Amino acid sequence: MLRLLGLDPGLGVTGWGIIGVAGSRLSPIACGVIATDARAPVPERLRTLHEGLARLLAEHTPSEAAIEETFVNRNGAATLKLGYARGVALLAPALAGILVAEYAARTVKQAVVGTGTATKEQVAMMVRRLLPGARFERADAADALAIAICHAHHRASRRLWEQAAKRRRA
Repeated sequence: MLRLLGLDPGLGVTGWGIIGVAGSRLSPIACGVIATDARAPVPERLRTLHEGLARLLAEHTPSEAAIEETFVNRNGAATLKLGYARGVALLAPALAGILVAEYAARTVKQAVVGTGTATKEQVAMMVRRLLPGARFERADAADALAIAICHAHHRASRRLWEQAAKRRRA
């Protein structure tokens, strides 16, 4: 069974979710959050995030990872801090030799709910439907599972396109 890791990065809380993929069947494996101390200096928070991700990668050994792309908001400082966390979230799997895909939030919502303007509540509800038995206490973990689901769908489509292209060239 292929294991896919979804990451919803944040400096304060990074959501993570791992799903199993067997053909077109998706199943929840684990999910949660890595939280950092808001009072700690940024370098210490980034170290905490990296150490948490390294433990997670060692424990669950995912085959591939997917991460949500950064959206730019009006608060430049908040966007910059999100960028720091996103950098660590991209780096940790890359250091482990794991392929990392990136998806826009709208793409994730479209893949999971069917509309790119879905609310967090709608995403969480569809994650529960698509992954029966998935248990998550925070929206960050639900979002991470949604990112993993999105990657599973896009990955399958990409493989079909590649196979069709091979047949055309042959």
